[in-house]
Amino acid sequence: MKNNLIYGLHPVMEAIKAGKQIDKIFLQKNLKGASSQELIGLLQEKGLNYKSVPVEKLNKLTRENHQGVVAFISPVNFYKLEEILEKPAHKPRTFILLDGITDPRNFGAIIRTAVAVSASGIIVPENNSAPVNEDTVKTSAGGIFKIPLIKVKHLKDAIFLLQGNGIKVVAATEKTDNLIYNVDLKPDFALIMGSEGKGINRSLLKISDEKAKLPMSPDMDSLNVSVACGVILYEAVRQRL
Repeated sequence: MKNNLIYGLHPVMEAIKAGKQIDKIFLQKNLKGASSQELIGLLQEKGLNYKSVPVEKLNKLTRENHQGVVAFISPVNFYKLEEILEKPAHKPRTFILLDGITDPRNFGAIIRTAVAVSASGIIVPENNSAPVNEDTVKTSAGGIFKIPLIKVKHLKDAIFLLQGNGIKVVAATEKTDNLIYNVDLKPDFALIMGSEGKGINRSLLKISDEKAKLPMSPDMDSLNVSVACGVILYEAVRQRL
């Protein structure tokens, strides 16, 4: 094991059986054999998702004999959104949903700011999200241990659940003329941030309650996602003071 990376069929199975929090699992495409089928059966039994990838991807993750499987153990526990929503809230709640944020440093920087503004939790999808690794922990300045990280199968389901609990969902996107300063952020709200390359998925934009953007000079068309997230979160702080 190196840092939080484990590899090999039996080590990964033993980690799962021991109840370790698994962040990511990568399986080689078309993996055959009794042990690999046993692992897949265990993943299905525990409700753990995995990603089928070419062997070249696994070889980049480790030079050791990985036997077609590489996994990352999370240094933190992930929560379910339902259990966080059930907890009593004594102040306006703020949630952050990350759609396609795959860079650990951006993830860590967003976590750091979220803790600074006393956010209620950060919601990430099981797939297409940054791993929780050494870079994430370091960039978060330890904040990762001070805020609930919530993992969901689909962000769309999380949005419906938030809305069902009276939490307004605001999408940060350039595909609007509405500035964030025109949005009421004093009540409970959840902020969706998308990747710098693709932005927020259209299906999520469609079901968000409001869309908003930051004013931008014509000399620059976008901000780093962690910076943009920080600006918006502190606008909420300003409004709530």
